[in-house]
Amino acid sequence: MDTPPPPPPPPPQSLPPPLPPVNWDALDALVLDFARSDRLLLPPSASSSTPSPPSSPSSSSTTSTSSAPSSSSSSSSYGSRILIRRARRALEEGDVDAALALLRAHAPGALLDHRLLFHLHKQRFVELVRRGTEADREAALDCLRTALAPCALDAYPEAYEEFKHILLVLIYDKDDQSSPVANEWSIKKRYELAGLLSSILRAHLQAYDPILSMTLRYLISIHKMLCSRQGISSPISDLTERLLFDDRDPPAVDVQALAHAVELTRQGAVDSLKFAKGDLFQAFQNELCRMKLDLPLLDKLVHEYCTYRGIVEGCSHVLLELERNNQNNDLNFVGKQEANGEVQIGSEMTNNLNGDCSTSDIAHHDSWSRRLRRVRSSTSGQRRRKRWRGRVDDLDYACETSLDANEHAILCSALDMDEDDMTNKPDLMADSDLSDTRNNQDQKYEVILEMRDLTRKGMASKVVEEINNMDPDFFLQNPALLFQLKQVEFLKLVASGDHVAAIKVAATHLGPLAASNQVLLKPLKETLVTLIQRCEDVFTNSVSLPVLASSLQIAMSRRLGIEEPQLMKIVRTTLHTHSEWFKLQMCKDRFEHFLKIDSLKEVDPSVGSHNISKVLTDECANGSSQITTCSSGKVLDEGSSPQVSSEVACDENAILKVMEFLALPRADAIQLLMQYSGNAEAVIQQIFS
Repeated sequence: MDTPPPPPPPPPQSLPPPLPPVNWDALDALVLDFARSDRLLLPPSASSSTPSPPSSPSSSSTTSTSSAPSSSSSSSSYGSRILIRRARRALEEGDVDAALALLRAHAPGALLDHRLLFHLHKQRFVELVRRGTEADREAALDCLRTALAPCALDAYPEAYEEFKHILLVLIYDKDDQSSPVANEWSIKKRYELAGLLSSILRAHLQAYDPILSMTLRYLISIHKMLCSRQGISSPISDLTERLLFDDRDPPAVDVQALAHAVELTRQGAVDSLKFAKGDLFQAFQNELCRMKLDLPLLDKLVHEYCTYRGIVEGCSHVLLELERNNQNNDLNFVGKQEANGEVQIGSEMTNNLNGDCSTSDIAHHDSWSRRLRRVRSSTSGQRRRKRWRGRVDDLDYACETSLDANEHAILCSALDMDEDDMTNKPDLMADSDLSDTRNNQDQKYEVILEMRDLTRKGMASKVVEEINNMDPDFFLQNPALLFQLKQVEFLKLVASGDHVAAIKVAATHLGPLAASNQVLLKPLKETLVTLIQRCEDVFTNSVSLPVLASSLQIAMSRRLGIEEPQLMKIVRTTLHTHSEWFKLQMCKDRFEHFLKIDSLKEVDPSVGSHNISKVLTDECANGSSQITTCSSGKVLDEGSSPQVSSEVACDENAILKVMEFLALPRADAIQLLMQYSGNAEAVIQQIFS
């Protein structure tokens, strides 16, 4: 009896195309601007006299971007934004007197707006009646006579009718849902007025949010629109739904651009422009800031990103600083500082590190932690990073970080205590498991960041040597990264004129790697072409060290079990959908430069079209893609694109005419025009016939 043939092997699954790479240095600059603007970083220690090391390319990029006018203005508006937040909270709690006192003391010019003043006094009257005591009722009547009635005379044409209507709260109970003033009694009125006040104060004081928060609002709203329009499930919906709320404050570029960008009606866009006195970009900022962000969640995302990218110190560094400043107390959870300035972890942590610092793939390397410390000790001393403070300007947002509850409480308490408090509470940080875990995580960050910085400096051979010493299997699983690093080594030799050594590197490393991976064959050929180019142009035109460094950081983090920051996922995915959205609109985004979106998409401005490692960078940086299905059968993974038709190029005037006459979104207008060969009159005639 013949044995049935084995079933054919399943066809290989094709991986979705990777998302376009992101300029993480540009995001670093926006994140640092946000952290500085909202005072999330601790100021440098006044007693520290140690000079900072020379800036890396990343830090220099960050500095230059942060000195832009938008950055300095957001930082200088910090006090005004705190004022707005406190006035808003007072109104939401029904304390109109406190809000008025804040305005009189810090923003008296806003009270010259009689419309706003009338609304404030009207709400004050309602809140006084709501309290129900005899004294409050007398105060409510006094408010009517001395404040509300005079304001009603010249606030706006309908104000006096509204004044007469609000008098009904004196005779109808606040719990009577059928009364003609049930809406005036509603607590929702407080929040509407608080939102209106926020919009007016923001424009009056020019106190706009940092660019990062406005950019995220804009990108996420576009991402949601595209997913909804295409019937696509978002792979980051768990983040975007929590970060950007659906509701927004009440309203306080050319008209079509503004209306389309922030989902306004045409009349809403006209009103917004009137409020901004015709300034398109101010109107745009006003509308973006009306969108409500979960600020504590954003702080956590920023802190996670800053730690991952090496912008701020890890938590254990903060606790370590407390230890250094309090040598006489009993908080001995780290070892003493060695002569070379490196901190050696105590024996308990070292033992723990051997178990915790490795993933299952590299657990068999018993010398991992020893090699890790050797790599760190070979550096030029611990880099001086900024220290995270958290949001301490008001109680609701104090000490927000990405730490868990126990760690959060310990760190916040430690930062707030003086030396006497810490001496009296030696058990505060006695949780060795917590400190061990945090120090182990920071050890991983340190070595990854060191390899990233060496890569940015072009020290590719040293990076390969150190990584092979720590984890011989790393490059077996990441051959494209090894190819790129050896490519850098090759190009440096060519640039220096040492062609013989360059060819040896190509024959020993690049050739075998390309032979075992067909994707690398084309880059290999393009790399070899540089042998005939001018030496001084080779390195500049052929390689992007920042992109390679970021790819290496992501791969090493994944290898060590460190997840990519959620902010990176949000930015990568929403930038992709931003590009797809404006392909559908068949126009350029007028606001992308204002929000620095163009710089986030510009992976490396210094490298032109000859960046021969771009495809490899995409492959290394993006990793596996998350795929989410939806009821309509469409999917949006982190590398897919909706189908975009560009067969018919429509005249811009025709598009605007159809949008105007039919009150349609731009994409719908274009689709109609494509059905009628771009003839706007034919479209309008057909609709109304």
